[in-house]
Amino acid sequence: MDHSELKTFLDAKVSQYNNPKFIENDPIQIPHHYTLKEDIEISAFLTATIAWGNRKMIIKNANKMMQLLGNSPYDFIMNYNESDLDRFDGFVHRTFNAEDFKYFIKALSNIYTSYEGMETIFKNNVNQHSIQPAIHEFKKLFFSLDHQVRTQKHVGDPNKGSACKRINMMLRWLIRKDNAGVDFGIWKTISPSILSCPLDVHSGNVARKLGLLKRIQNDSKALAELDQALRLFDPIDPVKYDFALFSIGVNENF
Repeated sequence: MDHSELKTFLDAKVSQYNNPKFIENDPIQIPHHYTLKEDIEISAFLTATIAWGNRKMIIKNANKMMQLLGNSPYDFIMNYNESDLDRFDGFVHRTFNAEDFKYFIKALSNIYTSYEGMETIFKNNVNQHSIQPAIHEFKKLFFSLDHQVRTQKHVGDPNKGSACKRINMMLRWLIRKDNAGVDFGIWKTISPSILSCPLDVHSGNVARKLGLLKRIQNDSKALAELDQALRLFDPIDPVKYDFALFSIGVNENF
């Protein structure tokens, strides 16, 4: 396929998959339980943090996280007592455990009390071409409290070569407004044009088969390569093609 044919093909796949039916089997359903902006973004961040592995297990454990937060994540992080964190004991999702969960609550509390929330941190650290520098700065602030070194692995850093799939997915959810009822678009201070595709095994493999990506590793360099390709198709809303690349890989065995 030439560039025009490929764009037509991918646009059709976006239309096919970027609709409310996508929510039924995707972790984005967790923040869709909420209406308060802070509840949406906190639940999105926590859900994205554990979004690797089997999707049914991700959704199950993300729901469990919300239950442990009294289904009011913002209220919990702003008003918890140290003893309230004991309820997390025994929680585990793959390598994310109760101690990681406890630190995440403390770090989120710090961000909302000292830095006006996650959106402000990202807004203040983007550049006109990329949101990746803001991910790096967010991670530095997030881990500015005392913590176990092992917990750092649960937030990617583009400066260390990570494609930051999970946090880029969260950013797509919160920044991209799709008018189809899937992505929220509640962070209005950041342009969706600088978002990056949540690069994972599915989207990466499909992108390579379509000639959009040559690099073999799913790392920060591959992400930059894919960003460049997708922005040629739509410079205003490039990450809408995540719906096409991911869904073709998962649902069509492309």
